Amino acid sequence: MKRRSLLLAALPALFLSTTSAAQDVKVEFFTPTIVHIVKGQPTKTLVVTATPEPVEVKHRGNVWQSDQLTVRQDAKGNLTFLTAKGKVLLREKACDVSEARQTFTLDKDEAIYGLGTIQNGKMNRRGERKRMEQSNLEDFQNVLQSIKGWGLYWENYSPTLFEDNADGMTFDAEVGEGIDYYFMYGGSADGVIAQMRHLSGDVPMFPLWTFGYWQSKERYKTARETEGIVDQYRALEVPLDGIIQDWQYWGSNYLWNAMDFLAEDFSNGRQMIENVHKKHAHFMISIWASFGPMTQQFRELNEKGLLLPIETWPQSGISHVWPPMMDYPSGVKVYDAFHPEARAIYWKYLKRLFDYGTDAWWMDSTDPDFFNPKESDYAHPVYGGTWRSQRNAFPLETVRGIYQAQRKEIGDSGKRVFIMTRSSFAGQQHYGSNMWSGDVNSSWDMLRKQIPAGLSYSLTGNPNFNTDIGGFFCGSYNTRGGGSAPRNPQFQELYVRWMQYGLFCPVFRSHGADAPREIWQFGKKGEPVYDAIEKQIRLRYRLIPYLYSTAWQVTSHNDSYMRPLFADFSADKKVWDMTDEFLFGHSILAAPIVEPQYTEERIIRTDAMTGWNRQEAREQRNGGGDIDWSAPKTATKYLPKGASWYDFWTGKRYKGGQTVTLETTLDRVPMFVRAGSILPLGPEMQYVGEKSWDDLEIRIYPGADGTFTLYEDEGDTYNYERGQFTEIRFTWDDSARRLTIAPRQGSYEGMLTTRQFRLVFVSPNAAAQTKTVTYNGQELSVKL
Repeated sequence: MKRRSLLLAALPALFLSTTSAAQDVKVEFFTPTIVHIVKGQPTKTLVVTATPEPVEVKHRGNVWQSDQLTVRQDAKGNLTFLTAKGKVLLREKACDVSEARQTFTLDKDEAIYGLGTIQNGKMNRRGERKRMEQSNLEDFQNVLQSIKGWGLYWENYSPTLFEDNADGMTFDAEVGEGIDYYFMYGGSADGVIAQMRHLSGDVPMFPLWTFGYWQSKERYKTARETEGIVDQYRALEVPLDGIIQDWQYWGSNYLWNAMDFLAEDFSNGRQMIENVHKKHAHFMISIWASFGPMTQQFRELNEKGLLLPIETWPQSGISHVWPPMMDYPSGVKVYDAFHPEARAIYWKYLKRLFDYGTDAWWMDSTDPDFFNPKESDYAHPVYGGTWRSQRNAFPLETVRGIYQAQRKEIGDSGKRVFIMTRSSFAGQQHYGSNMWSGDVNSSWDMLRKQIPAGLSYSLTGNPNFNTDIGGFFCGSYNTRGGGSAPRNPQFQELYVRWMQYGLFCPVFRSHGADAPREIWQFGKKGEPVYDAIEKQIRLRYRLIPYLYSTAWQVTSHNDSYMRPLFADFSADKKVWDMTDEFLFGHSILAAPIVEPQYTEERIIRTDAMTGWNRQEAREQRNGGGDIDWSAPKTATKYLPKGASWYDFWTGKRYKGGQTVTLETTLDRVPMFVRAGSILPLGPEMQYVGEKSWDDLEIRIYPGADGTFTLYEDEGDTYNYERGQFTEIRFTWDDSARRLTIAPRQGSYEGMLTTRQFRLVFVSPNAAAQTKTVTYNGQELSVKL
């Protein structure tokens, strides 16, 4: 045995199965810090795209050791994961291979994060008990990480009970032929995210224009109305880059998701798309994972046995009545997205809309909606298993099908894929998708919950998250008749604050039912609510150079847009469970206001899981009347220890590790910039690309050394994957008060060869210093 261990230790890679009295375990190192554990039969992966690297692993007895990670098996067969220096990271406690159940032991005060978008307002998953099955409001990626710097991906696609209690932390899958998981030691939140993306794929760049403002509602009922929304934004000179067409452009529910403009009021749908493009906007359209019985897709899929018998949305063929008239069943069925032939059929018909010029896909109900589930539904065979065994990977497969088909269609020089999806599984970041949080209700409680939901989602390796700004269901605010919510002060305040949160999401999108959400619905220019909304939209466009450069870091260096404070300040225990502040990139601390300051909070309960627009509301007291929106208010925010922070609006500098009281107004979101940051701000514009970045403002926030890399490319092709992009690195030496702009690296067609940078040195005790320099791609050094 000793000679066998020495022989194995000499091999460059290790693919081992070891036997003990307790259980058979396969320990497979993918990298020196990622190890694959299998007991029983492995899951046939839909997620993991990586293959094991050559890793030098020493194996002696029941110990496996790379230069960074040790795995030790005890006499009962349980594994312990340790650093190379012997620090215990995670211990197994017990398992049942036949039941696909594994229990781990955590440290007493160890915080754990991730899993998915659980809508309970919490970051830390300690004490959580959750049956993880994809749904409208909650989605799961089976990725967990610890404040100690380790992560775990549970490789099982069936609904799984996650539970943490006094007996341990347990994953208990409803079906499986064994236990299959990946243990990752990243050393930090960012490190675990990088390892998960190593396993499941990197994040492709979205088009530059996707970072502008998107307008939507449920729903624009004619092509003329949809196009007219763009016209009105242009007339008001309020920035807009995207317009979204929601459902029923196809006609009746029996033609559900026909993927064509069959409704009479959309007969000129193709021309509408062309007109939207002429107005310098982009077009996204709603598509679903199900089809009505009169569609071509339904008939072809049905003939091949590629439809599922589950009950889904819409349940009735009559579209204008609630509750559903079940005497007229819709016959709509979900397709088997696991089957490659079904995915090919899906794209074959979707290509028609693509050829019309559609820029982006809004993939609704990718969970998918699954009503009144029966055991026979779960037992129904699908490609690769049963509906139960593959259930949670459905969104991954339907999104992957479109991404791969469109990439094949366009090649490197075609426009980038942009998918917005209601559901997501592990690895979905690799397939051009952004997930929104479902049909959340319009309440302060739900706004508060979106922040930890989005951060938890980012911690699973999926960086692209957004919500319906203002919440989806707002009917309880229609106190002056249908659609009157935008003139209700309670909804106005909620909407503005939600927009201020949305400002810091990768996709900045207004959408909802029960009332329109366009800016003019809230008043007119010169009125405080209208002006506050417009101010957020204009600020978003100024932040795009920073945001797009962050997008490149997400793609090239496994970064994230929305980052929990503990990602950078794990030594500060006060931020471990912070649910109302986060980092937007590495420089900006977003601290949105999530409590009403001018009106009373309206309590709303919406059953989005099983019904459409069912609401109950309790108004604490009348929130109407005249509101003095100009009255200053105060809010308290905590600034993490380990950095100094500048108020973005006033330039006031604060030392970290303290709670500060701020004067707030309706039109300002509390936001801070970390000392040492270099922040690029672009020009105000009506749409992305209207103005060149030839005169960027570069703000320097002294107090620490810092760097920033400005990234640029063509904006809407995959030529960046072939090296066609530029990077300009800015370095701030705080002690020397010197900014160095490095030589431009790289090139692409149409790049700026000469430009100006307006350098603004932010001083906490004096007026900002400004200096304009001309940059032609050569190194510049500027003393400030």
